[in-house]
Amino acid sequence: MASTADATALIVVRAPAGDIALTCGGAEMATGKAGTGDGSAIDPAHRSGTALGKRYVDEETGLEVLCTKGGAGSLAVGDRPLEVKQAKPLPASD
Repeated sequence: MASTADATALIVVRAPAGDIALTCGGAEMATGKAGTGDGSAIDPAHRSGTALGKRYVDEETGLEVLCTKGGAGSLAVGDRPLEVKQAKPLPASD
């Protein structure tokens, strides 16, 4: 998936069961390998950015994506922002 608002690109790791409106920077994402926007169209409310190599999740829909190219826009499903997936703690060794 590629952003239409900035350079953000991502891979869908786990897709939800139904259709969703995945956005970046407040604009709907499109199928593609590279973001097409220059960042000027990013909604100020959706400007927290995406980081290369981070996984983002939406627990409600089950969506999980991996960011392959970061950008200034933040990811959301509708109006609900995606959260950075937290690493699972390793078991303690004695």
